[in-house]
Amino acid sequence: DYIKDTSITVEELIKQATAEIGEKISIRRFVKYNLGEGMEKRNEDFAAEVEAQTKALQQKADEKKEEAPKEEEKKEEAAKPTVAISAKDVKVLRDKSGAGMMDCKKALGECGGDVEEAVVWLRKKGMASADKKASRIAAEGQIGAYIHGGSRLGVIVEVNCETDFVARGDKFKELVADIAMQVAANIDVEYVSPEDADPAMLAAEKEVQMKMEDMLSKPENIREKIVQGRLDKMVNEKALLKQDYIKDTSITVEELIKQATAEIGE
Repeated sequence: DYIKDTSITVEELIKQATAEIGEKISIRRFVKYNLGEGMEKRNEDFAAEVEAQTKALQQKADEKKEEAPKEEEKKEEAAKPTVAISAKDVKVLRDKSGAGMMDCKKALGECGGDVEEAVVWLRKKGMASADKKASRIAAEGQIGAYIHGGSRLGVIVEVNCETDFVARGDKFKELVADIAMQVAANIDVEYVSPEDADPAMLAAEKEVQMKMEDMLSKPENIREKIVQGRLDKMVNEKALLKQDYIKDTSITVEELIKQATAEIGE
């Protein structure tokens, strides 16, 4: 029955609309999503979530107080020599920490160009904690949608977090909307992560690549490396996480998620 008029069915609604508009109308397809379907969920009430988040925020505030530099430390920082930071070191630190490019550059400057010390510095600042949270269960969240102008392209995404408390926050809602728009913008994207690529497709593609004319004259071990490089490139081009973020092309979608994880705390 049609939900707005139970005296008719959806089929009859379509027939009426067809007669009124004068053109054939048909429903081609639809998709229905249930948030967190098939994922383990925690049984925590809202009050407990609020209390947990409040404690986490208070803990961050206490940590910031402890890290507040003293006057002597400020003088020492002012006296630090300027260190040349290479793009290569910034990339290495970004790969290790998941922090943003400018944050990595600043961290390296603060730590005299030492990458390992810079990782520690970023962790203290709460900018490199996303990887530690990656193994937690994230079964809450939101289903977001993006409809492009003219209603000729639509995207639905499910983005998960750990608690309903965070899912209702403006920061998380903004992230979901941005991810939906990102999917619409990247027409070649087929899956979320490189790990989601079809193994059978990759095996078939590898077999084809290994027999291509430009490969046959090369030694077996060299062919293997070249082909694997081509496959990795192909997979990354179709993975959402590896795409440049449309609002800031200096970071990838994966780095955007890590930054949001560090900022939100889940």
